[in-house]
Amino acid sequence: MTATVFVRPNFQLIAGVDEVGRGPLIGAVVTAAVILDPARPIQGLADSKKLSEKRRLQLAEEIKEKALCWSLGRAEVAEIDSLNILHATMLAMTRAVQGLKIRPEWSLIDGNRVPVDLVGAASAVVKGDALVPEISAASIIAKVARDAEMQQLHEMHPEYNFAAHKGYPTAEHLAAIAKYGILAEHRRSFKPVRDLL
Repeated sequence: MTATVFVRPNFQLIAGVDEVGRGPLIGAVVTAAVILDPARPIQGLADSKKLSEKRRLQLAEEIKEKALCWSLGRAEVAEIDSLNILHATMLAMTRAVQGLKIRPEWSLIDGNRVPVDLVGAASAVVKGDALVPEISAASIIAKVARDAEMQQLHEMHPEYNFAAHKGYPTAEHLAAIAKYGILAEHRRSFKPVRDLL
């Protein structure tokens, strides 16, 4: 078996697209699209999961300042529950690209599939958040945005400790659901939540 080698499209206006929040039991799935400015390089871009929270926050501000444009997209809990998480993620990615003020010549999507409704040329890049600066930037913007939403939810419902686990199905989160119940923001189509209904 030969390894797939990523070949970068030869365009200037490349949008990187990534998502955060496919795995959690609560909240929207958040996506971002970013077109970087070649004249204003950003040092230290990487997969958002590999960066400290402090570094992510620093880079998010720098990306917003230096990028040619950036946009957030999302799919809400009701959409996740009706469409399923994969299709909701594809919808959120499409919305992120549609929200860009500049139309990209090519979109590079983290993962192994391209949203069917995406307008314009695009390709999927497996592990793109580690390989493509634009996708790394998108992963950082999306992660910072969703983490902020989880912090807000934490302040509304501190007993669930969303600030720590960000809504993922940790033992702590599952124990909190069992003790305090299911919130309106929980994804009812996800098995750990559905089992408790």
